[in-house]
Amino acid sequence: MMLRLALLLCLSSLPLVAEPMKGIRVMSWNLHHGVGEDGKLDLERIAAQIREQKPDLVVLQEVDNKCRRSGSVDQAAELAKLTGLTEAFGKAMDFDGGGYGQAILSKQPLGETKVYRLPGDGEPRIAFEAVVKFDDQPLRIVSVHLDHQQDARRLKQAETLVKELAGVKGPLILAGDFNDVPESPVLKVLGEALTPVGKSEPRLTCPAGEPKVEIDHVFLRGVKAEAPVMVLPEAVASDHRGIVVTVGFGEGK
Repeated sequence: MMLRLALLLCLSSLPLVAEPMKGIRVMSWNLHHGVGEDGKLDLERIAAQIREQKPDLVVLQEVDNKCRRSGSVDQAAELAKLTGLTEAFGKAMDFDGGGYGQAILSKQPLGETKVYRLPGDGEPRIAFEAVVKFDDQPLRIVSVHLDHQQDARRLKQAETLVKELAGVKGPLILAGDFNDVPESPVLKVLGEALTPVGKSEPRLTCPAGEPKVEIDHVFLRGVKAEAPVMVLPEAVASDHRGIVVTVGFGEGK
């Protein structure tokens, strides 16, 4: 009995060994300000899809912040409340009594954020970045939404973003709605600076009801994908289908 007690006391005094961090699950989705293919605005069904995927990080495009058309709701804050995640909003422009832009949700506390203004007339375009730590390792998560009208404008935005991201160091995930397809000049420019992540079938992402194009993508630097990007089957909640990928720290561009 005394021997067993001594053994237990000895074991209890040993330092705990931290388990290695599991992969970081990342989701990207263009929300169409919460309006689905059925014309209904429903943030709860958006949140339900996010909860189902159990992501560590979420980047969202076409997010309203207190705009009249969406009931003057801070959509990033509401989705954070509905999913149990923390949030940050990056404004692309003033719109309809509020702001319109992109959001990042995270299981971990979000640190410094930054809005990258991208060139071109028409609708203002941005990339939105937040810094988050996993096992004390800083990681930059960047959401982007490029122009949908002109190839030349979209290419200039991609070139500008590549230059901006070259000026920041460390592991980075870039994801969002690029409004362009694989093998396009835009994605080639990005792929020269970052590592593109391919998709498993089906690969098409828009329009959500019957996808015809693959325009939502993921690029990495200093982290590696553990599997191909998966396109989610949800076909009603937005006009895009969401995408998910799991990454881990490792070698990369």
